[in-house]
Amino acid sequence: MFMDKVLLIMIGVFVICVILVIIVLHLLQRSKTKRIKKELEELEIEKNKLDSSPIIPELAKVESFLNNEKLEVMYNEWTERLKKIRDEEIPKLTDMLIDCEYSLDQGDYKTTIYKIAKLEMEIYKVRTKSDFLLGEIKEITTSEERSRKIITAFKVRFRNYYQYFEEHKSSYPEYEEIIKNQFALISKQFEEFETIMEQNEYTEVNKIIKVIEDLLKHMKVVIEEVPSILLLATSVLPKKIKEVEETYNHMVKASYPLDYLNVEYNVEEANKKINDILDRLKELNLEDSLFELKVLMDYFDSLFNDFEKEKLARFNYNDAHNNFKNKLNKMNGLVNDVFTQIAQLKAIYNLKEEDVDTLKNVKDELKVLNDNYKVLVEHTENNTAFAYSKLLKEIETLTLKLSDLEEKLNTSLEAIGTMKDDEVRARQQLEDIKKILKEAKLKIRDYNLPVIPNSYYTELKEAQSAIREIVKELDKKPITINVLNTRVDTARDLVLKFYSKTKEMLKLAAFSEMAIVYGNRYRSSYEGLNERLNMSEQLFYKGNYQKSLELTINVLNRIEPGIYERLTTYYNENR
Repeated sequence: MFMDKVLLIMIGVFVICVILVIIVLHLLQRSKTKRIKKELEELEIEKNKLDSSPIIPELAKVESFLNNEKLEVMYNEWTERLKKIRDEEIPKLTDMLIDCEYSLDQGDYKTTIYKIAKLEMEIYKVRTKSDFLLGEIKEITTSEERSRKIITAFKVRFRNYYQYFEEHKSSYPEYEEIIKNQFALISKQFEEFETIMEQNEYTEVNKIIKVIEDLLKHMKVVIEEVPSILLLATSVLPKKIKEVEETYNHMVKASYPLDYLNVEYNVEEANKKINDILDRLKELNLEDSLFELKVLMDYFDSLFNDFEKEKLARFNYNDAHNNFKNKLNKMNGLVNDVFTQIAQLKAIYNLKEEDVDTLKNVKDELKVLNDNYKVLVEHTENNTAFAYSKLLKEIETLTLKLSDLEEKLNTSLEAIGTMKDDEVRARQQLEDIKKILKEAKLKIRDYNLPVIPNSYYTELKEAQSAIREIVKELDKKPITINVLNTRVDTARDLVLKFYSKTKEMLKLAAFSEMAIVYGNRYRSSYEGLNERLNMSEQLFYKGNYQKSLELTINVLNRIEPGIYERLTTYYNENR
């Protein structure tokens, strides 16, 4: 019993679910059908719009003023195209629409959607053809209103141009009648437009409008540019050309090489161009005229800049040329002097091969520089050869090369000069060394030492030997400066060392003797002092002055502390 109830409940729930699914599917299908029907209704409206297009009323307007063969041909063509749209293409759209509705009624949504897409495409094509046809027809039916609006604006421009011309007639001398004739031509085109409109020849309207527009554009250029063209071509440029010719001739007489500027040829061509512009101006052909005249003005203005550059270049060239010539002459003289003495210098000094090679290279390069300078001078004398601006660059290049040679030569001469200076300095130092050695020997003689150490004579011999080496090196031919300088340095060091040692030895001897004499006053007063002083005297007479002094000072310092400082002060004050 319980199981039966459960089964009934489950069956009831299933039935309810099925019913709900059916209801939902029905609602969805109904909604989809409704949406597609709405699309079809909108497409039908679009199709009906095509059927009610205002092409027929517009064609009727054209029919009312058919009066020429060309317009009649166009009318017939438009009629045929309209007939095809109304009798063939729109009915085809109707059939396609019915077919879509039938597919929808059958519930074939996929096919319906596909057919709707094709229908939309066909409607678009027909609408495009219809709109294009209507546009062509309206081009004629609205031609008069549109054209008269354009012509009205053109007439305003025409009156403004003519008024401006009348107010500035003086700016168009000799061309007043030509310009008036051009205004008359434009006026005639306006009359021609009215004739066309009266005869309803609307197919010719655009052509006459285009002609009038071009004429007005040209007239604008005429009234704006003719005064400037006349001013430039008949006054400004001729004066500028005359001024250029006068300046050019004056500079040529002053020996300026100006052939490279081609002034005479360019002046002739400029005059031809001006005459051509004036000839074309008689026909009001102004194409590029003002531009070409401005180009000519710029050219002749640039010529004055070229003239000024040449004047400045000539001044700078003459200055640079004189400076270079003077330096070159000095350089030639100096190199000649050096090579006149080169054999003697090689005999006196042991010159390095690289120094000699450098001098030879300088001589060779100087010869090339002289040849180049000779060519430059020849070009300078030939006034038509090169501009001074180019000659200036050439002389500047030669000057740089000359400066480089001067630096090389100075480096070599400095080496030779250093050798001479080293020789002179060596001879001076030799005398100074001899003098120092002599002073040292005299000091020994002035102070009667009991004994002179053997080391003194050894160092004396070394110093004397070093001096003899200097003399030998100075007597050699050629002199090797490096060796000479070494000999001088060695002798100087040995002599100074000998001199210093002599002074130190004499000082120790004198100080030692003074200390012994001072200590004699205490010989009988202090035990052991006599013995120590006797030992000091023995060391003194043996020539051991340093130990003698140390022994004496040590003994006396016990009796008189600080005795060494007092004896030193006394010695320094009485030496």
